[in-house]
Amino acid sequence: MLTCIIRYEIDPTKKAQFEKYARNWGQAIPRCGADLIGYFAPHEGSSTLAYGIYNIPSLAEYEAYRARLAADPLGRENYEFAQTEKFLLREDRTFLKLASAPHGDST
Repeated sequence: MLTCIIRYEIDPTKKAQFEKYARNWGQAIPRCGADLIGYFAPHEGSSTLAYGIYNIPSLAEYEAYRARLAADPLGRENYEFAQTEKFLLREDRTFLKLASAPHGDST
């Protein structure tokens, strides 16, 4: 299992647009096959950093998921919304695998 962490730099004056974007992904991402952990908007501290986090079984599954997301009506609408509103200044994806499992005392 891989965890994809998307780090966004957003326009701090367009936080409401990012939150709409996040809510839309909250519908489209699970429907297209990824296990969405959530989208996180700035609250305290930095006013420009936001994150999207989801799990996907493999990079091959990620490619198939991205194709489904691009074909999804809400997915397409959300991509266009981001392009039109220009609230995303930067977007970086990192794929991580869990290294600390199992957690807790196993006895």
